[in-house]
Amino acid sequence: MAVISGGTTLINNGALDSGVATGNLILLSTQTASSSASISFTSGIDSTYDSYIFKFYNIHPSVSSDFDFQVSTNGGSSYGVNITSTWYQSAHNESDTTAAISYEPAEDLAQSTSFQTLNQDMNADNDASNSGYMQLFKPSSTTFIKHFLAANQCMQGTPYSVNSYCGGYVNSASAVNAVQFKMSSGNIDSGTIKMYGVSS
Repeated sequence: MAVISGGTTLINNGALDSGVATGNLILLSTQTASSSASISFTSGIDSTYDSYIFKFYNIHPSVSSDFDFQVSTNGGSSYGVNITSTWYQSAHNESDTTAAISYEPAEDLAQSTSFQTLNQDMNADNDASNSGYMQLFKPSSTTFIKHFLAANQCMQGTPYSVNSYCGGYVNSASAVNAVQFKMSSGNIDSGTIKMYGVSS
């Protein structure tokens, strides 16, 4: 039996067709925070891979604050490239009295050089943290803008389970070659960020 989509054979007799693109995640770098003002990836972002995925493991803030990122086109000498994005979240509190899905215009950007929020108002309790990912597509292109997608989950507020989603683009034709993550206030008290290249 074959699985065919749009006239293309995807699977034939249980085997993946040789014409179907596959990819692998290649771990390129791991950084662990320890009362860190920021975590920056300033090497390894180039034309080797079509996209890069940053995975966040138990990011814990020193104070309640947002978890943010920005990019650089000069190897990390400065961060602040124009970003346009959209941002929404779903939330549910532990007491099961409030649940909501909402678009959050205060967290999106419109041709702004500010840091982009990945998750907002993260709780700084000892057992609170954020985990998730951000994917950056074709950062080395000198023709097109650079798209990104992110999904994160954290403990927030009083407390809530919050899933936040954002996507947008870096509005520059220059190659992006560095990415920085930080809290909107205070430090990244602890946590790990891993950078993967996606091979096609």
